[in-house]
Amino acid sequence: MTAPLYLDHLASTPLDPEVLDAMRPWLDPAAVGNPHAARHRPGWRAAEAIDAARAEVAALVGARPGEILFTGGATEANNLALLGGTPEGWPAVASAIEHPSVLACLPELAARGHRTATLPVGADGTADLDALRKLLAGRPALVSLMAANNEIGTIQPLEDAARICAEAGALLHTDAVQILSTGTIDVRALDLAFLSLSGHKLYGPMGIGALFVREGIPLRPLLHGGGQQQGRRAGTLPTALCIGLGAACRIARQRRSADAKHLTILRERLFAALRHELPDLRRNGSAEHGLPGCLNVSLPGLDAADLLLDLPELALSTGSACSTGSPEPSHVLRAIGLSPEAAHGSLRFGLGRGTTEADVDRATARIAEAIRARDRR
Repeated sequence: MTAPLYLDHLASTPLDPEVLDAMRPWLDPAAVGNPHAARHRPGWRAAEAIDAARAEVAALVGARPGEILFTGGATEANNLALLGGTPEGWPAVASAIEHPSVLACLPELAARGHRTATLPVGADGTADLDALRKLLAGRPALVSLMAANNEIGTIQPLEDAARICAEAGALLHTDAVQILSTGTIDVRALDLAFLSLSGHKLYGPMGIGALFVREGIPLRPLLHGGGQQQGRRAGTLPTALCIGLGAACRIARQRRSADAKHLTILRERLFAALRHELPDLRRNGSAEHGLPGCLNVSLPGLDAADLLLDLPELALSTGSACSTGSPEPSHVLRAIGLSPEAAHGSLRFGLGRGTTEADVDRATARIAEAIRARDRR
């Protein structure tokens, strides 16, 4: 059976062959050695390789190597930032369209006695910065605002948000998972307290992520039982995965500008072709400030999940909360004002490095053909 045309790079990117080559020696049985074993050469060798990978991760975001913690992924990094980084007695604020791994922390923080608030967004998904000023009102808080949304692609005005947070003495965390393969974030310029990233959104391996923690910021560990990573994150580090993440970050620094240009051209080609075939199509998210590889669209009367059953040759996502199997529409699409019906009629395209113009044209033709066939039934 022919593999489906993969257009879901926002969910996961394929492993770059160069990343696999970097990891391969550390998957060999001869590469045994716990990187935290400080009494023998195999342990030293693994630790040195991880230190080099940590430096690559740091370079991607303008951090110092000692400010990078390896985690099991961005979900853990987000949890560690909010649950471990919100100072005692401080409120926590998160935008309404954050990833569930951020939003799910708010009830836990509330149970611990913190005040929590959700920051509204506009119709294109841009955070309401006037509302942020009012929520802070000169009071310190931990604020979580993702750099770019994983469903609609809206890129947030982090510089403006950072200034507001600085004026209030607030700490700013950003989930940068989606933006780092095509965009630049400098943690120093933004004076970020925390930044989360993920390997498998950077053409790296699954099961590995990282959290930037600005030097001097207190952090309570979530995991206990070991003193690894300066006592801030217990657990033996997976050498091969750390090296894979480091390689992916190095490649991203080299390629992100060219990748952004390539994907922006493809995204606009895809949208124009879909609108030509389906004039009632609506674009969700910011057309001006959006991720190069993300296109989220809605079509009146469409049930996107049912449509995908007719398109087994395409790997796409819908606007439903498929991560949990919930029939409820996406909280992101609801937050920007879509009705439940419009949210259920939404498709998300995630374009990637390997996507071609022919792929975009093929996908457009098949979707239009499937919708017309359904209309004829």
